[in-house]
Amino acid sequence: MRTKTVAKGIVGLGLIVVTAFHLASAQAAGASKTEIQRGRYLVDYGGCNDCHTPKLMTAKGPAPDRSRRLSGHPSNAQLPPIPPNAIGPRPDQWGAITNSDLTAWAGPWGISFAANLTPDPQTGLGGWTAELFIKTMRTGKHFGVARPLLPPMPWANLAGLSDRDLKAVFAYLKSIKPIRNQVPPPVPPK
Repeated sequence: MRTKTVAKGIVGLGLIVVTAFHLASAQAAGASKTEIQRGRYLVDYGGCNDCHTPKLMTAKGPAPDRSRRLSGHPSNAQLPPIPPNAIGPRPDQWGAITNSDLTAWAGPWGISFAANLTPDPQTGLGGWTAELFIKTMRTGKHFGVARPLLPPMPWANLAGLSDRDLKAVFAYLKSIKPIRNQVPPPVPPK
Protein backbone atom coordinates (compact mmCIF):
# COMPACT_ATOMS: atom_id res chain seq x y z
CA MET A 1 0.00 0.00 0.00
CA ARG A 2 2.81 2.40 0.92
CA THR A 3 4.58 1.62 -2.36
CA LYS A 4 1.44 2.57 -4.33
CA THR A 5 1.14 5.85 -2.40
CA VAL A 6 4.80 6.70 -3.03
CA ALA A 7 4.45 5.79 -6.73
CA LYS A 8 1.35 7.97 -7.06
CA GLY A 9 3.22 10.81 -5.35
CA ILE A 10 6.14 10.49 -7.75
CA VAL A 11 3.82 10.42 -10.77
CA GLY A 12 1.91 13.42 -9.42
CA LEU A 13 5.12 15.36 -8.83
CA GLY A 14 6.29 14.49 -12.34
CA LEU A 15 3.05 15.80 -13.82
CA ILE A 16 3.40 19.03 -11.85
CA VAL A 17 6.98 19.51 -13.09
CA VAL A 18 6.03 18.78 -16.72
CA THR A 19 3.01 21.11 -16.52
CA ALA A 20 5.12 23.84 -14.93
CA PHE A 21 7.74 23.43 -17.67
CA HIS A 22 5.18 23.74 -20.48
CA LEU A 23 3.43 26.63 -18.76
CA ALA A 24 6.76 28.39 -18.37
CA SER A 25 7.56 27.73 -22.06
CA ALA A 26 4.27 29.23 -23.18
CA GLN A 27 4.65 32.18 -20.80
CA ALA A 28 8.14 32.76 -22.13
CA ALA A 29 6.57 32.98 -25.59
CA GLY A 30 4.42 35.86 -24.34
CA ALA A 31 1.29 34.10 -23.07
CA SER A 32 0.05 34.82 -19.56
CA LYS A 33 -1.11 32.14 -17.15
CA THR A 34 -4.63 33.60 -17.38
CA GLU A 35 -4.57 33.44 -21.20
CA ILE A 36 -3.42 29.80 -21.14
CA GLN A 37 -6.10 28.89 -18.60
CA ARG A 38 -8.73 30.59 -20.77
CA GLY A 39 -7.45 28.64 -23.77
CA ARG A 40 -7.68 25.34 -21.89
CA TYR A 41 -11.23 26.19 -20.85
CA LEU A 42 -12.19 26.90 -24.48
CA VAL A 43 -10.47 23.75 -25.80
CA ASP A 44 -12.19 21.59 -23.18
CA TYR A 45 -15.57 23.27 -23.60
CA GLY A 46 -15.30 23.19 -27.40
CA GLY A 47 -14.77 19.42 -27.40
CA CYS A 48 -11.41 19.48 -29.19
CA ASN A 49 -10.44 16.23 -27.43
CA ASP A 50 -13.46 14.49 -28.97
CA CYS A 51 -11.68 14.22 -32.33
CA HIS A 52 -8.08 15.35 -31.77
CA THR A 53 -7.24 12.99 -28.87
CA PRO A 54 -6.91 9.25 -29.60
CA LYS A 55 -9.08 7.05 -27.41
CA LEU A 56 -8.68 4.01 -25.21
CA MET A 57 -11.57 1.57 -25.23
CA THR A 58 -13.03 1.12 -21.76
CA ALA A 59 -16.02 -0.79 -20.37
CA LYS A 60 -17.97 2.47 -20.77
CA GLY A 61 -16.81 3.07 -24.34
CA PRO A 62 -14.01 5.20 -25.76
CA ALA A 63 -12.20 7.52 -23.34
CA PRO A 64 -9.51 10.09 -24.23
CA ASP A 65 -5.95 8.77 -23.96
CA ARG A 66 -4.48 11.61 -21.86
CA SER A 67 -0.93 10.51 -22.74
CA ARG A 68 -1.68 11.47 -26.38
CA ARG A 69 -3.81 14.54 -25.67
CA LEU A 70 -4.60 16.50 -28.85
CA SER A 71 -2.01 14.60 -30.92
CA GLY A 72 -4.50 13.79 -33.71
CA HIS A 73 -5.11 10.62 -35.66
CA PRO A 74 -2.35 8.11 -34.78
CA SER A 75 0.07 7.74 -37.68
CA ASN A 76 0.24 3.97 -37.20
CA ALA A 77 -3.54 3.37 -36.96
CA GLN A 78 -5.12 1.04 -39.47
CA LEU A 79 -8.56 1.95 -40.78
CA PRO A 80 -11.17 -0.68 -41.54
CA PRO A 81 -12.57 -0.73 -45.06
CA ILE A 82 -15.66 1.39 -45.66
CA PRO A 83 -18.57 -0.85 -46.61
CA PRO A 84 -19.81 -0.19 -50.17
CA ASN A 85 -22.74 2.24 -50.34
CA ALA A 86 -22.59 2.92 -46.60
CA ILE A 87 -22.23 6.68 -47.08
CA GLY A 88 -24.61 8.75 -49.13
CA PRO A 89 -27.64 11.05 -49.22
CA ARG A 90 -30.38 8.41 -48.89
CA PRO A 91 -32.17 7.77 -45.56
CA ASP A 92 -30.79 4.21 -45.49
CA GLN A 93 -27.19 5.48 -45.73
CA TRP A 94 -24.88 7.15 -43.26
CA GLY A 95 -23.94 10.81 -43.76
CA ALA A 96 -20.55 10.07 -42.20
CA ILE A 97 -18.83 7.29 -40.28
CA THR A 98 -15.86 7.34 -37.93
CA ASN A 99 -13.22 4.96 -36.64
CA SER A 100 -13.37 3.64 -33.07
CA ASP A 101 -11.29 6.44 -31.55
CA LEU A 102 -13.09 9.22 -33.47
CA THR A 103 -9.90 10.56 -35.09
CA ALA A 104 -10.76 9.60 -38.68
CA TRP A 105 -14.03 10.45 -40.44
CA ALA A 106 -15.37 9.33 -43.80
CA GLY A 107 -18.10 11.08 -45.75
CA PRO A 108 -18.86 12.53 -49.17
CA TRP A 109 -15.65 14.61 -48.82
CA GLY A 110 -13.47 11.46 -48.57
CA ILE A 111 -11.60 10.59 -45.38
CA SER A 112 -10.38 13.28 -43.01
CA PHE A 113 -8.01 12.85 -40.09
CA ALA A 114 -7.89 14.93 -36.91
CA ALA A 115 -4.78 17.13 -36.92
CA ASN A 116 -1.97 17.07 -34.37
CA LEU A 117 -2.61 20.18 -32.26
CA THR A 118 0.44 19.76 -30.02
CA PRO A 119 3.42 22.13 -30.37
CA ASP A 120 5.62 19.49 -32.00
CA PRO A 121 7.70 21.45 -34.54
CA GLN A 122 7.68 18.77 -37.26
CA THR A 123 4.18 17.28 -37.01
CA GLY A 124 2.08 19.71 -34.98
CA LEU A 125 1.58 23.43 -34.46
CA GLY A 126 5.17 24.08 -33.34
CA GLY A 127 6.00 26.22 -36.37
CA TRP A 128 2.70 28.10 -36.41
CA THR A 129 2.10 31.64 -35.21
CA ALA A 130 -1.03 32.91 -33.48
CA GLU A 131 -1.80 34.96 -36.60
CA LEU A 132 -1.62 31.88 -38.87
CA PHE A 133 -3.83 29.91 -36.45
CA ILE A 134 -6.42 32.70 -36.38
CA LYS A 135 -6.37 33.01 -40.19
CA THR A 136 -6.94 29.25 -40.50
CA MET A 137 -9.88 29.34 -38.09
CA ARG A 138 -11.41 32.40 -39.77
CA THR A 139 -11.15 31.12 -43.36
CA GLY A 140 -11.63 27.38 -42.87
CA LYS A 141 -8.54 26.82 -44.98
CA HIS A 142 -5.30 25.18 -43.91
CA PHE A 143 -2.75 27.97 -43.31
CA GLY A 144 -5.55 30.36 -44.23
CA VAL A 145 -5.04 29.83 -47.98
CA ALA A 146 -4.60 26.12 -48.78
CA ARG A 147 -6.96 23.14 -48.72
CA PRO A 148 -10.27 23.39 -46.85
CA LEU A 149 -10.53 22.16 -43.27
CA LEU A 150 -12.70 19.09 -43.66
CA PRO A 151 -15.64 17.77 -41.64
CA PRO A 152 -16.21 17.27 -38.82
CA MET A 153 -13.95 20.21 -37.94
CA PRO A 154 -16.33 22.95 -36.72
CA TRP A 155 -14.14 25.79 -37.98
CA ALA A 156 -17.18 28.03 -38.63
CA ASN A 157 -17.96 27.90 -34.90
CA LEU A 158 -14.37 28.79 -34.05
CA ALA A 159 -14.45 31.62 -36.60
CA GLY A 160 -17.03 33.28 -34.36
CA LEU A 161 -14.63 33.51 -31.43
CA SER A 162 -12.89 36.79 -30.73
CA ASP A 163 -9.21 37.24 -31.61
CA ARG A 164 -8.55 37.27 -27.86
CA ASP A 165 -10.19 33.86 -27.43
CA LEU A 166 -8.47 32.35 -30.48
CA LYS A 167 -5.12 33.63 -29.19
CA ALA A 168 -5.91 32.01 -25.82
CA VAL A 169 -6.71 28.69 -27.53
CA PHE A 170 -3.44 28.91 -29.47
CA ALA A 171 -1.48 29.83 -26.31
CA TYR A 172 -2.90 26.80 -24.54
CA LEU A 173 -2.09 24.50 -27.47
CA LYS A 174 1.48 25.84 -27.48
CA SER A 175 1.73 25.10 -23.73
CA ILE A 176 0.92 21.38 -23.87
CA LYS A 177 3.35 18.51 -24.30
CA PRO A 178 4.62 18.23 -27.89
CA ILE A 179 3.93 14.80 -29.37
CA ARG A 180 5.58 13.66 -32.58
CA ASN A 181 2.76 12.16 -34.67
CA GLN A 182 2.56 12.63 -38.41
CA VAL A 183 -1.14 12.59 -39.26
CA PRO A 184 -1.87 11.30 -42.78
CA PRO A 185 -3.20 13.70 -45.41
CA PRO A 186 -6.92 13.58 -46.30
CA VAL A 187 -8.03 10.92 -48.75
CA PRO A 188 -10.21 12.32 -51.57
CA PRO A 189 -13.56 10.69 -52.33
CA LYS A 190 -13.64 7.81 -54.80
